Amino acid sequence: MILLVVQYLMNFMSLLVWKNEEDEDPGFTEKKILVSSSLSKEEIYRLRKKHVANACILFYDPDPLQIVRAQGQYMYDEENNEYLDCINNVCHVGHCHPEVVAAAARQMAILNTNSRYLSHLNSTYSEQLTSLFPDPLDTVFFVNSGSEATELSLELCRVWNDATDFICVDSGYHGHTRSAITVSNYKFGHPRGIGKPDFIQMMELPDTYRGRYRDLETAGEKYGAEAETLVENIMSRGAKVAGFIGESAISCGGQIILPQNYLKTIYRTVRGAGGLCIADEVQVGFGRCGTGMWVFETQGVIPDIVTIGKPMGNGHPIAGVVTTRRIAEKYRLNRPEYFNTYGGNPVSMAVGLAVLDVIKKEKLVQHARDTGALFLQELKLLQQRHDCIGDVRGIGLFLGIEFVKCRDSKEPDEDTAVSVKKSMYKNKIIVSTEGRYNNIVKIKPPMKFDEANVAHFIKHFDRAIFELKC
Repeated sequence: MILLVVQYLMNFMSLLVWKNEEDEDPGFTEKKILVSSSLSKEEIYRLRKKHVANACILFYDPDPLQIVRAQGQYMYDEENNEYLDCINNVCHVGHCHPEVVAAAARQMAILNTNSRYLSHLNSTYSEQLTSLFPDPLDTVFFVNSGSEATELSLELCRVWNDATDFICVDSGYHGHTRSAITVSNYKFGHPRGIGKPDFIQMMELPDTYRGRYRDLETAGEKYGAEAETLVENIMSRGAKVAGFIGESAISCGGQIILPQNYLKTIYRTVRGAGGLCIADEVQVGFGRCGTGMWVFETQGVIPDIVTIGKPMGNGHPIAGVVTTRRIAEKYRLNRPEYFNTYGGNPVSMAVGLAVLDVIKKEKLVQHARDTGALFLQELKLLQQRHDCIGDVRGIGLFLGIEFVKCRDSKEPDEDTAVSVKKSMYKNKIIVSTEGRYNNIVKIKPPMKFDEANVAHFIKHFDRAIFELKC
């Protein structure tokens, strides 16, 4: 005990010294963070091009944005220009939130090791996290990324039913590992993708704007009914259904909000065939949609497995797989012990606890609901002003604006969407484009995004479209 007290005091004193140096030198923090601050932007870019794989792309290349610091919903470049961040759903409670940063620093100064040692942080976070899910989702595996979470969730399905075949959704994205790519049409369907594997059956994108079924009352059941045919396809091959994986709200596919009864219909069919159902909440979980912590709840379903990540650590690499005790035990009895070097480490757990605390204290779920409702309302008013906006959709702080050349034909307009994105960038507002036709501007900002940010966004978005005369 004495040794622990001495260690804590030494760590505390070192933090005081660091703080004093920072107070004496206003540039101290920047110097510590920017080790290569003497390099020009051009030199940094040249070094990256030389040593980083070209497959790792940059926003706005060949004139990329260099970000040197961030706070809340704002980012700053090397010239201290302020940018409104409308797409960073990783820094969920705000860039560099002081409580999250402090929690990470405190724990890093005390202990960080793997999760094979008993840790009150691991146990406490596990309890708090699983308490946010409906029964019987009471068991968690900790990993480091959404891709890892997908990988493990697929393996849980294979073990459960001794099966290999999966059903996924057109334009869905679940990660970049090999197994994750096989269930991600966003990746395997790319012109340079691996193509659809034989053990994958793919459902039509449940798009109520330009898809086959557009009646909001019946579209969910009609799109979901396709699962019956796909299950039959799997069985006709002499195979078995391992499971279904789908995002609770489809992001890369174009900010698609699932029609009611969609997941309920699919889950019933897949479970009837012996498979498990995975809800991917990696991009939309932790209250982003303002209806609660998890978007699958809006569908009136309880998945067998939920994958979580991105916002979980506010930029710190934490992810997880939440499932039932029964499924986890089936895995334990049929596979070697599960071990992830960094998954569930004390620093990650301290960060996770801090994020949950901030979400609760700052009432960010309610904030997402209210701010998102205002944002959607203002965007719909813009839609009335500009014919090139074919559709506006969203829930909470998860929004999409679809550009078309003609509202009647709904012909996609990628050029306008990209031009608007570039115009917003010139006005120091960061958005991105997505969807099968790259004609959808997507909005997934840090949860600190407020009414003033909405007004600022709408002003410049309106102007950008007006200048394009569409």
